[in-house]
Parts: sequence; C-alpha cells; structure tokens
Amino acid sequence: MPKLHQTPVLFALAGALLVQPAAHAGHTAGQDGSWTFGGFGTLSAVHSSEKQADYAANPLNPGEAGATRDWSYAVDSRLGAQLTYNNGGHWSAVLQVVAERDLTHSWTPKVEWANVQYQVSPELSLRVGRIALPLFLAGDYRKASYALTSVRTPVELYASLPISNSDGIDASYRWNFGSVKNTTQVLFGGTSVPLSDDTRVKAHELAGISNTSTYGALTVRATAIQGELETPLLQELFSAMRQFGPQGETLARRYEPDRKRATVLSIGASYDPGNWFVMGEVGRVNARSMLGDKSAGYISGGYRLGSFTPYGTFSKVVANTPNRVAGLDLSMLPPAYAPAAQRLNMELNGLLSMIAEQDSTSLGLRWDAGRNAAVKLQFDHVRPRSGTSGTLSNIQPGYRYGRSFGVFSASVDFVF
Repeated sequence: MPKLHQTPVLFALAGALLVQPAAHAGHTAGQDGSWTFGGFGTLSAVHSSEKQADYAANPLNPGEAGATRDWSYAVDSRLGAQLTYNNGGHWSAVLQVVAERDLTHSWTPKVEWANVQYQVSPELSLRVGRIALPLFLAGDYRKASYALTSVRTPVELYASLPISNSDGIDASYRWNFGSVKNTTQVLFGGTSVPLSDDTRVKAHELAGISNTSTYGALTVRATAIQGELETPLLQELFSAMRQFGPQGETLARRYEPDRKRATVLSIGASYDPGNWFVMGEVGRVNARSMLGDKSAGYISGGYRLGSFTPYGTFSKVVANTPNRVAGLDLSMLPPAYAPAAQRLNMELNGLLSMIAEQDSTSLGLRWDAGRNAAVKLQFDHVRPRSGTSGTLSNIQPGYRYGRSFGVFSASVDFVF
C-alpha cells in the first residue's frame, strides 16, 4: 500500500510552490491576483494471472502485480496536488506535485510541473520551467486518472515513452482555420529520470512541435519530438563486445543506448458528442538502440448510461527491428574466445526480447459515484507476441514467452 504518512509532505510542497489549475480546485482572490489549489488521486488494486513476471502500466513503475504480489496497490495509485497563481494580467505560475511509486521503490513526492507563463497576447503564450510534454491525447492529464474513462491509458502506446515532462521553454499559438480551432505548441528542453538512487537516464536537446485541432466534438492532436539520450546503462556489455574487433564494434555502435537520438511521432483523434465517444491513436518511438524502434496504437469507445460508462479498448505494439540477432560470429573466433562471445550474444538477445510486442483487449465499466469520484473495474486480456515478454517486468525463471494472461483492476479516482 502507499505510505500514507508521506502525504502531508505532498501538501506541504504544494502549498509552498506555484502550480497550474487542477481538475477541481478551491479559489482565493487577493488584491493583486488569485490563487487556486486542488488535486487528484487514485487508489487501485491490480491482479495478474501471470505468476512468472510482474504486470506494470509504466516501465518507470515496477508494478509488482503477478510474481511479486497476488494483488498490487502500486500499479496505478498516486496522489497529486496543484497550486496556481494568476496576477490578473499577463503573468501566471503553476506547480504540480505527484507522489507515486518509482524504480527506487519510493513514494517520495516529485515536482511534475513548475513553470511561469506570460500571456503575450490572446493568441500567444510563453512558458519557462518544468512543462508537460504534449505527447498523445492524454499527455496533459495522463496522471490525473479521473479525467480518463478507463483505469489507465493504453499500456502498449503510453508505456512506449513514459516520460511526461521537460525542463525548458515552450510557446503556444492559438489560431483558427475556418471553423477549426488550433493550438500549435513548440518546445525545447530536457529531462532526467532516476533508475536508482545513483543512476539517471537523461534526454538532452528535446525539441518538438505539437498541434491540437478541435472542430465541434472532434479533437485531433499530432506531435513530433526528438532528443538525445544519455544513459550509463550496459556500458560493460558493449565495452566487452568491442574487444572482438570490427564486428563487435559494429554491434556496439548499433545497439548501445548512450548518445543516441530518439524520435517520437504520434497522431490521435477523439470524437465525443456527449452520450458516447470513440478515440484512437498511433505512434512510433525510435530510440535507435537496444531500447527499440516500436509502433503502437489503440482504438477505444464507450457509451454513457447515466452515471455508468461501459467501454472497450484494443491496443497493440509491434517492434520495427528484430527481437533476435545473430550477434558475434563465433565461427570467426578462436575456440578459446567462443564461450565469452556466446554469453555476450545471449545477453544482447535477452535485451532485445524485452522490446515489447503485445496486444491487449480491455473491457471495463466506470461509475461516477459522486460529483468528484469515480469507481472503475477493468479486465485486460494481454498477449505478448514474437517471443518477447511484452510490457512485463521482473521476469522469473520458468516464464513462458508468448503465453497470454489476464489482468483485473479496480480503482477509485477522485479530485478535490
């Protein structure tokens, strides 16, 4: 369960800094401006029938549903708080702080957003600080699960690029094309993700452009972002490969993840006239390394019956690069070196088998139990493909590749 004694720290941080509006918030007006405070949270329980690995909704959160625990409360649970200041003129500021489980097994609150905005004109705004990345349709609110019909965003697409913010600058321009309203956003910055207490993966020179168009009940968002990855991961493996001459150098240059330029392209659309909705997205994430080149997408729909919304989703991710390679050519090596080269080949192919190929069929029900709370039940039938472990983590001895499994999730989402 989340360490509930840490939640006062979250609100202390939120009260000390400036943030963007919450989904629901209290409001206090002052002589020189106004403050808005609010927040959101999710309490969830997840069970997976796959007992030789753990189900995770995000690779930055191990999840622990399956091999580690019969029921995990960490897959989707989180608590967030936001505070906004608006001076009543051109300036505003925002902070969002979120507590959720991470790779260091900590629930310590972290700053998700912290930026200052200047409204140059009704059409143009500029921001500096920590800013939400405009990735995918739910990029601006993916952690506020109350805003989602489903328990979580489709894992196959959203877990392909789990980072959600950037430290830097952006500019947004609002413009119309006939009856179509558009917001075009350009950004530049970088981000850093902790893998352990002393190891981080960084993305430098993140640059991107995104455009969101609305026409009546239709919303379309297209995004292109690229950046250079810096990671200390697997340096020993690729250094060892380089000891095998030109063929080892070629493999190391192709698959090592450090100093590689990653590219993300996505487009999604949502049509929501009121009583029903349908939405879908496709995206490609190319890390140009053993982290993979993946294409993913989903289609989802639901119908609102009073306070109840049954829904269904089909999602899929495929690898655009092989999940297995020949590696070092053992026939070209002296017999004494062949066992070491074979071990390196096995390590490399073990990493490539973690490039997810998977599809899921999900059915669920959302019940808006109150003005600010929603109860959700969801079942996912998950099928890892092509000899990979899909989006599973913590693979145990005896795991059978390609075996489908079921995931049952129950959650309560709330805003305040």
